[in-house]
Amino acid sequence: MATLTKRADFLAAARAGRAGTPGFLLQARKRRPDEADPTMVRVGFTCSKKVGNAVARNRAKRRLRAIAREVLPALGQPGWDYVLIGKSGVTAERPFVALHDDLLQALARVHAARRGPQ
Repeated sequence: MATLTKRADFLAAARAGRAGTPGFLLQARKRRPDEADPTMVRVGFTCSKKVGNAVARNRAKRRLRAIAREVLPALGQPGWDYVLIGKSGVTAERPFVALHDDLLQALARVHAARRGPQ
C-alpha cells in the first residue's frame, strides 16, 4: 500500500466515485494501466480546516490512517486509489469500531457501484 502525495492524484479521485459515511467521506477511482503500478493500492488522507485546529486535524488523520492500515490491505483492490476525508467533529470522536465498519461499508458501496447491476 502506497500513500498519495501529488495534488493531481487527489483531484482525480475527487472526480471519481464516492461514498459518504457518518465518520468520513471515501473517494475511490480505478487507475489507468499506464498511471502507476497496477498491482498496488494507493491511499490518501485529508482534513480541511473545518475539522479544527492542527491538533484536531492530525488526530482525525491518524485515526483514518489506522483504519486504512487494517482494512485496505485485505479489501482494497489493486490498481485503485482511495482518499479518506475527515469530517468536522465526527472523525476524531467517533468510536474506532464504528469508523472501521464505516470503511467496510464504503468500500462495498464504491465497488458495487463500479460493477453495476447484476
